[in-house]
Amino acid sequence: MRSVQYEVVRNGVSFGSVLAITMSWSANNSILWAIFHGLISWFYVIYFALFK
Repeated sequence: MRSVQYEVVRNGVSFGSVLAITMSWSANNSILWAIFHGLISWFYVIYFALFK
């Protein structure tokens, strides 16, 4: 069980989350939007690529 928890912590921040947070911050300059977009990560990245 401990190795599963270690994997989750080690892989906790995905590339998609970091990318979504960065794009959200550059577009909105809002920490709340950045957090929200980080949570939905790849959905926001795809939306941003298609519509912005």
